Amino acid sequence: MSFYPKLGYLIFGSRLRRLSEYFLAEVNKVYAQAGIAFDASWFPLFYLLSDKRQLTLMDIATELEVSHSAVSQLITNLKKKGLVKTTRCEEDGRRQWVMFTKKGGDLLQEVLPVWKGIEAAMETLVTENKPSSKILEAIGALERAVENDPLSGRILRAMPHTKTIDS
Repeated sequence: MSFYPKLGYLIFGSRLRRLSEYFLAEVNKVYAQAGIAFDASWFPLFYLLSDKRQLTLMDIATELEVSHSAVSQLITNLKKKGLVKTTRCEEDGRRQWVMFTKKGGDLLQEVLPVWKGIEAAMETLVTENKPSSKILEAIGALERAVENDPLSGRILRAMPHTKTIDS
């Protein structure tokens, strides 16, 4: 038996991370083979901007459920590559609008067929493997469950009671 399955839930997070890293690496192979200078980690931001055209840094952080700092770092990186630009919000000078540059918009057009291919390939993959057809539903249920009652609290309640230094 493989190391990972025999550990069950003890290694659940590691297995999800490993699977996620595998998917991202495979998608990056497709971009490279197609000659598209795009990194799969940029997808969430590109998708948001393809839908909204311009968003503030805070809006992006909120939508992606990541820190303002993480968004700022990504935007800085993409600005250096000439893919996005920022402008000050006229109503509130502390806020910045993020939008595609011409180069970023052109790159978006190049990646759209890859996104359609990803969606089709994943649909086929889960159709071929019946148990995985419910994976998005199951992940959503887990996300909602830990949002309502964080995993750390669940672990602490499930641990055998041990004497603490304060006791």
